[in-house]
Amino acid sequence: MHTASPLAPSPVLSPRLIHAELFVVLSVSLGASGLLAFVRLIGALTAPRELQGQQAVLVGSMAPGRPWLDLTLQLVQIAIAVAPVGLVAYLLARSGESMRTIGTDFRRPGSDLARGAVLAAAIGGSGLAFYLAVWALGVNLTVVPGALPEVWWQVPVLLLAAAQNGVLEEVIVAGYLLHRLGQAGWGPWKAIVVSSLLRGSYHLYQGFGGFVGNVVMGLVFGWAYRRWGRAMPLIVAHTLIDAVAFVGYAFLHGRVSWLP
Repeated sequence: MHTASPLAPSPVLSPRLIHAELFVVLSVSLGASGLLAFVRLIGALTAPRELQGQQAVLVGSMAPGRPWLDLTLQLVQIAIAVAPVGLVAYLLARSGESMRTIGTDFRRPGSDLARGAVLAAAIGGSGLAFYLAVWALGVNLTVVPGALPEVWWQVPVLLLAAAQNGVLEEVIVAGYLLHRLGQAGWGPWKAIVVSSLLRGSYHLYQGFGGFVGNVVMGLVFGWAYRRWGRAMPLIVAHTLIDAVAFVGYAFLHGRVSWLP
């Protein structure tokens, strides 16, 4: 009879293996998004219309005039977009860790919600003012956070899209990336700067303002992650920021004069 063998020890990740792992994860997630956003920015800069006269739609209809198909496509797109988080969870488990290692769990709901709400208020308000300023200067496209049909699932899908952005970006660009770079021997601020530049890169499709604003956001969020050791407050903050932007735009656009 074959007896069970003892559990193998957790693998020790060398800096070379960590860098290879990061390349794989980013190439199927936000690194690829950064490359695509760069190409889209070149397209916007070479278009006959100025940046201010072009739109960057964040959540738009995928099947105009066919609401049930549109809803299905929206849900499938959200599921596909958040799938790399599962890859991160698997890779952490393979190295003897877990999502708890980067603070993506529900152990501290009170403090995570409170910290996230404070971050959202600080970043969200200043971010809106910054966007209006750079748009007025003509260095940013007109950002359309939500352009879904006015049907019963409009707000739920916008909220799901906000949560998808929060989970995907903060798990990968904040928690996982900073954790792995630290394991590879990178200094804290060097890792935070790289993380912030990556965050800005996949927002280039919005224009130069979108890049700069998200780099600053990345610096703040990176500092917060290093201080708290948890990605959950950042997920809460990012989700709140996007939820207010998506749903607020849907209700305010065309009703207030200051919103492009």
